[in-house]
Amino acid sequence: MPKAGIIYNDVKPIAGRVAIELKDKLTAAGWNVCITSSIGGILGYSTPESSVCHTPIDGLTPPGFDSDMKFAVVLGGDGTVLAASRQVAPCGIPLLTVNTGHMGFLTETFLNQLPQALEQAMAGEYEIEERAMLTVKVFRGDSVLWEALCLNEMVLHREPLTSMCHFEIAIGRHAPVDIAADGVIVSTPTGSTAYSLSAGGPVVTPGVPVLQLVPICPHSLASRALVFPDTDSVNIYPVNIPRLVMVVDGNGGCYILPEDRVYMERSQYSARFIRLQPPEFFRILREKLGWGLPHIAKPTSVELP
Repeated sequence: MPKAGIIYNDVKPIAGRVAIELKDKLTAAGWNVCITSSIGGILGYSTPESSVCHTPIDGLTPPGFDSDMKFAVVLGGDGTVLAASRQVAPCGIPLLTVNTGHMGFLTETFLNQLPQALEQAMAGEYEIEERAMLTVKVFRGDSVLWEALCLNEMVLHREPLTSMCHFEIAIGRHAPVDIAADGVIVSTPTGSTAYSLSAGGPVVTPGVPVLQLVPICPHSLASRALVFPDTDSVNIYPVNIPRLVMVVDGNGGCYILPEDRVYMERSQYSARFIRLQPPEFFRILREKLGWGLPHIAKPTSVELP
């Protein structure tokens, strides 16, 4: 009996309703179905009184989800996709992402197209696009205090953003650099269209094997976005007192004290997305962000999104 999964945003009533309907349809077709909420992939937030809220990377996989699963349907927006990718990446489960949110930059299809998309997924008529992920760890001495998988970006800043942060950053075997800024972002190619883009970083197409470091509002003309190979690890040593706050994928993180070290490297796991047609990144940029449209619209020569 083939096996499929469903991960849905239980905050959105429509996602919950569709999840039940989808489970019934797959079960009637002879599939073994596991269903779970994306809340299991939400990273815990720390508090000043408890600076560590640690869930091991492999501890987020929902019960019943394993490498035997043919695919999992994700019902939600971009936040749900980010959470679901953390839940299933260690198992290598391909994700069919269905937008029930707003932007849906990471989603493949919409609810009104779900019946046809599901038929294609059940028949195996799709391509799989792999997206690089980061492993983010916080060390105090030799002890790992916190870790997480990251599909978009890691952000380190003060709380609140009221004054300058100082960092010593070492990339690979290169000499450490000092950066003074409101914060720093370390981003994957997937995350280059998220917070990194808003902070002035470049757009990177998904298949390029690089990471990027983007200072947030740096206090120097010399501190600009840096793109480097994803074979290089990153170590960040904060200088600020009493603490900084780290956020992963805009979701959760922990407080970073001056004696801590934030370590990042490309993960051994990848997010695997089902593509019902050959991936076309520039089309998504055009539809979602308006990239490449003429500065003067010409309705007869260009189809606006």
